[in-house]
Amino acid sequence: MALNRVTIDPITRIEGHLRIEVDLDANNVVRDAYSSSTMFRGIELILKGRDPRDAGLFAQRICGVCTFSHYDRATEAVEAALGVQIPDTARLVRNLLNASLFIHDHVVHFYQLHGMDWFDPVSALQASPAKAAQVAQQYAATPFNAGQGTYEAVQARLKKFVESGQLGPFANGYWGHPAYQLSPEQNLIMLSHYLDALKVQRTLAQAMTVFGGKNPHPQSLVVGGVTSIMDVVDPSRVSEYLFKMKSGADFVENAYMADMRMLGEVYRGEAAAGIGAGVGNYLDYGGFPQDNLGWPRAKDFFPGGVILNRDLNHIAPVDANAITEDVTHAWYAGPDKGVGPFEEETILQYTGLEPDGALNRAGKYSWIKAPRYHGKPMEGGPLARFLIARGLKAEPQASLMNEFEQQVGWKPSYWFSTVGRTAARALEAQALARTVPAWVDELVSNVAHGNTQTYAEWQMKDGDGFALRSAPRGALGHWVKIRNGQIVAYQAVVPSTWNASPRDHLNQRGPYEEALMNTKVAIPDQPVEVLRTIHSFDPCIGCAVHLFDAAGQEIGQFQIDV
Repeated sequence: MALNRVTIDPITRIEGHLRIEVDLDANNVVRDAYSSSTMFRGIELILKGRDPRDAGLFAQRICGVCTFSHYDRATEAVEAALGVQIPDTARLVRNLLNASLFIHDHVVHFYQLHGMDWFDPVSALQASPAKAAQVAQQYAATPFNAGQGTYEAVQARLKKFVESGQLGPFANGYWGHPAYQLSPEQNLIMLSHYLDALKVQRTLAQAMTVFGGKNPHPQSLVVGGVTSIMDVVDPSRVSEYLFKMKSGADFVENAYMADMRMLGEVYRGEAAAGIGAGVGNYLDYGGFPQDNLGWPRAKDFFPGGVILNRDLNHIAPVDANAITEDVTHAWYAGPDKGVGPFEEETILQYTGLEPDGALNRAGKYSWIKAPRYHGKPMEGGPLARFLIARGLKAEPQASLMNEFEQQVGWKPSYWFSTVGRTAARALEAQALARTVPAWVDELVSNVAHGNTQTYAEWQMKDGDGFALRSAPRGALGHWVKIRNGQIVAYQAVVPSTWNASPRDHLNQRGPYEEALMNTKVAIPDQPVEVLRTIHSFDPCIGCAVHLFDAAGQEIGQFQIDV
């Protein structure tokens, strides 16, 4: 049977460079899929020879979105290698920084990066603002910035935008595509919240700066704790953080969750059909520690665990020794089978594309390695975390899932879908937004009882260490080896490495690839359905370190002496 190859390169509205190739049959159903990172990321090599105290500052440059995640993980990995135990107040500050990151990241992802896979802004021009105000009342008791006047202003702004011909983020969209199912009024509500989110994300970023100093790339983490002691003991600074986070929480509760209930209801058929389900295996290391114990941890707000074959009745603990990376189909040299992060190396072996420009599917075709857990591909992210929490009956996650199902008429099986993956991210923002005030109270109580130490003294020594925790997009691990005061080996296995991985030596597809299987594409040259599933993972492909011209030739190499 002849198949039609569709290539999407680059996939937009993400961090980095991602290429997806799918093969469609005569009915435009995906019969095969390949995921390729097309630019190299070299932070692991850059870290070799560096002072371990600088690991976090370099590692957070892996990404311009979830910068704190890599900063925190790299710092923790060094602390593990050196046997450093941070003070409890420092743990609380790191959790509060992380909470602002997670909520900010999820809001930005849905509205600015993923939302237009679901709503059609052009359709909003045909909406009735009065009717839209009524529709908004169906999904929230106190809808965010809603009302006929608000929607009239948004519609007028959109009309002026369209008439100018300068469409900006709305340019080149597949507007009017049959995959869009929201009514004009629902599209107007979503568009209004898209504009609101531009302001809300700024407020949430400002919350991080209270304890982090700046955003992106905060500066207050050090090996041994945090440096923001003056902010911790200043009631006005703590109140400023809480005020900004509560402002973000209002948006999460009354806009983000309202929109997700609307999507869950309208796209319930896609959820029921399991479109975009993926590999069915889920992994998370756990996140937001509630005590200062090392690995493995028993008290995390996000409990860690492993799910195989969608079996929520058997949640296994994570075995760090079971994590490997396979380079069979990645542009690196190494053994045919997977190697653990402490043993593997990052040796480039670029073999190029096929003569016609297609991926070399039988050989190497991606700059992303293939992480595996006991040899199996694993999906990470908010859906993985919520499924693990539901299996373990952890709160508030289990109750939030039950509540959402009742509100939108879902069955538990509906979560195994692109829509479910998208909804879980909103629920995670809601769970954190509701919990942050209690963590602030705990910090205030610590300070009131004189527990103001935010840094623990330590001594440099040789050691190997790793840190495994949740990041917004999934399971994030950093591994480091320290000898004579220098980093001699470094590996980071990041969420999008797990999710965007190519095939392995057993020819098992990665989660992106498997999630696209059997997807029906209405219009092959307008593959909204493919983009929707890929974006639901919140892809974050690392930034490049080489410059190429249009013909693919290297322009030059640059060495900077620091």
